[in-house]
Amino acid sequence: MLSVIQAPGGGVRVIQLTRLNNARLAVNCDLIKYVEEAPDTVLTLLNGEKLVVRETTEQVIERVRDFRRSVLIAGPDNASPSGVRANSADEAPSTAEGPQRG
Repeated sequence: MLSVIQAPGGGVRVIQLTRLNNARLAVNCDLIKYVEEAPDTVLTLLNGEKLVVRETTEQVIERVRDFRRSVLIAGPDNASPSGVRANSADEAPSTAEGPQRG
């Protein structure tokens, strides 16, 4: 099961994890500083907050990898939140009549 979700409106994609009380938790994996098992799996975020989850360290790493892979597969055309692709320096700007020639 791929546990990567995207918020409505093209927001931040997060990984879904499970707290010890079985409550679902969505975590922005860019904020994870490190993951340790002691014996429960503890995520330490960049702000120092600690989250205890049911998943193993290996499962958390796999979900982060899946997230990163989904970002890379999306490619540069999907990287912009608005979906608008900027013209590169090699492309001529286009108008309703077609590309402009210099």
